Amino acid sequence: MKKFKAEAVVGVFVLTGIFALGYISIQFGDLDLFGTNTYTLYADFDNVTGVREGAAVEIAGVSVGRVEKITVHRDMARLALSIRKNIQLCDDTYVSIKTRGLIGEKLLKLDPGGSGELLKPGDFITETESSVDLEELIGKYGLGGV
Repeated sequence: MKKFKAEAVVGVFVLTGIFALGYISIQFGDLDLFGTNTYTLYADFDNVTGVREGAAVEIAGVSVGRVEKITVHRDMARLALSIRKNIQLCDDTYVSIKTRGLIGEKLLKLDPGGSGELLKPGDFITETESSVDLEELIGKYGLGGV
């Protein structure tokens, strides 16, 4: 009987550990198993050099979403942004591509507008600023173009 009790305690301990690891994996992976808590907005850019799917979308340094998909539409790069539902953005929101640190990963920075007219899922953010291509700048500087 003591052997059964010890095995049961170890079994409960192992199951608790497995559930804890699963929970942590879901939280860190930003997975949403029980319905979506995000909506999608779109933005077109001339240049998205260095931006990858999954890149952070931030307001004032706080992550509010991710880059869901990058496609080409006509001669522009179209980004689908997955934004948390509790974040309401106005139609004059400004989005720019920034670098985390000096030579870090690319992220999108949102500057919420104040027009009062809210963006709906599937709407476009029209005010955009593309990323700066350092190689192009260095090339221009090196050849005396700047």
